[in-house]
Amino acid sequence: MRQRLILTAGINSTGYLADSWRHVSGSPLAFAKFDHYLQTTRIAHAGRLDAVFFSDHPALGADPAQRPLHSFEPLTLSTALAVAVPDIGFEITISSTYSAPYDLARRLATLDHISGGRVICNIVSSFNPAVAANYGSAPLPPREARYRQAHEFMAVVGALLDSWELRRPADPQAGLWDPDFARPIGHKGEFYNVAGPLNVPRDRKRRALIGQAGASGPGLDFAATYGEIIYCSLLSLSAARSFRDELHKRAVAKGRDVGSLRVVPGLVPIIGRSRKEAWERHEAVSGAGSEEGLLRRFAGDAGIDYGALDPDAPVLADLFRTTVDQQRPAGFTQALAELARHERVTPRQFVRRLEGGHRLVAGTADDVAADIIAWWRSGIVDGFNIQAPVLPDDLSDFVEQVVPRLQDAGIFPRQYQDGSLRERFGLTHEAADHYLKEGSSA
Repeated sequence: MRQRLILTAGINSTGYLADSWRHVSGSPLAFAKFDHYLQTTRIAHAGRLDAVFFSDHPALGADPAQRPLHSFEPLTLSTALAVAVPDIGFEITISSTYSAPYDLARRLATLDHISGGRVICNIVSSFNPAVAANYGSAPLPPREARYRQAHEFMAVVGALLDSWELRRPADPQAGLWDPDFARPIGHKGEFYNVAGPLNVPRDRKRRALIGQAGASGPGLDFAATYGEIIYCSLLSLSAARSFRDELHKRAVAKGRDVGSLRVVPGLVPIIGRSRKEAWERHEAVSGAGSEEGLLRRFAGDAGIDYGALDPDAPVLADLFRTTVDQQRPAGFTQALAELARHERVTPRQFVRRLEGGHRLVAGTADDVAADIIAWWRSGIVDGFNIQAPVLPDDLSDFVEQVVPRLQDAGIFPRQYQDGSLRERFGLTHEAADHYLKEGSSA
């Protein structure tokens, strides 16, 4: 039986769009207050959303005209929120390049215990040189090296999470725990030497889900090896089908059941009382100000002279090429290329179909709900990560206007299911055992 729709919400800063701080109903400086994240999480909880998602780049952007997309450290923030808000999950983003495996395993296991199994850990390899500059003098490693390190990172984390179990009751004679089930991992590799075991015991009933958001060749391979919740940028159903099929092919080659994967692309909803009003709001909150402004931004991002741009001529996929030094996710660039490859899309259509690298749906609440329902019923995706343009305002509109329509359609629940996120998503512990096996075999 098909699992129901998954809905998560990105709740970084004042919203997904760089100009969001100019349009918030409250203080533009709310991103620096815990109460902002608490209020936004409670709004997501009121809509029965499955999780709030914290992406992360530990570096401050250089442009004070744009909101800092990332501020509070995700794991610490999620721990505080997990105590304050029940039911909802927390997706934290961790860099495998700039984190220590033992430290992550310990903190992740702790949060999993505190939250009662409401954790998704999104592993990224980092692509921004500004992040590298904050963690030492060495430049950002090449992508291939970062993913090689990421595989070893996950191997060590997996082995540590499985290294200590409380298999029997405390015994005054035999001791508090059985030393046979506190196993050193003795890992010696290219990047890490870790003795183990972890000093947080494993809970067999709960285990953090592993998220992954890389769409480059190495990123997709990493997702096929370890990922369970796959975040991605998918701009058309045909491109989404190609992505899913390639992901499944790689997962099967690694001995995995494709039923252990959930594909959850990003979605930017802009809701208006009419489609015209929604388009006008898009122009405003994007910072472009008009359709011409959107086209100028598109030309700049694509490296095209605006004067030479024909807004009504189909764009060729070759226009979008991933470079080794680009300072944006490779998946965003590839999503643009895939859309152009699968459909004849003009610049004028492009700027109305994506925002911030993810698919844009602008229209009435009925329009947004119908789009989500159609995509989910296609069987290609399992859910969406909602990237509200302005927070908390646009997330509140989504919860109040779109979620009830999804519930009426019978694809999204009206109440939270008891148990962990893993149980809610229908992902067995055997699926999680895959990354633990990878760790124990390293």
